[in-house]
Amino acid sequence: MSGKIRNTLLECLALKDLPRAGWVNAGVENPESVAAHSWGVAWLVAVLCPEGVDRGVATTIAVIHDVAEVRVGDITPADGIDSEEKSRMEHEAIVKIFDALGGDESLLQLWLDYEQERTPEGRFVKACDKLDMALQASLYSESYNLDLNVFVESALARLDDGVLRRLARG
Repeated sequence: MSGKIRNTLLECLALKDLPRAGWVNAGVENPESVAAHSWGVAWLVAVLCPEGVDRGVATTIAVIHDVAEVRVGDITPADGIDSEEKSRMEHEAIVKIFDALGGDESLLQLWLDYEQERTPEGRFVKACDKLDMALQASLYSESYNLDLNVFVESALARLDDGVLRRLARG
């Protein structure tokens, strides 16, 4: 059993080397990895967590929210996979990953909180995921002189919190 757990832990660490596909598609040289993005979301959750949202739960969700991508890849709209199929693929992958790690149902439930935005924590992490994208777009726009406003606009379209919208706009 411990060999299976170790292998899955090592597999998931590959997120550190998986580049974010949206940035690759936009022409960003040496873009952040999926793991770096997850850290960015966790950072935003930790420092911006509002009252009524459990910071520990939300931070855990932020850390695990993209783990399935180690098996399915970082799927973007450019890949032509509809959102229902993307969700199905990611759900199947995350169930297998968590099963290999001992079947902790609570982690799957937290992942579902994010995916389905069914709790305040899940909704807040989803919002921070969009804010992270907008902030990263701003950084890349300045560093590489690229027009990445489409990423900021995409984030703004999904953010309804006034504070997070102002932060995304810059």
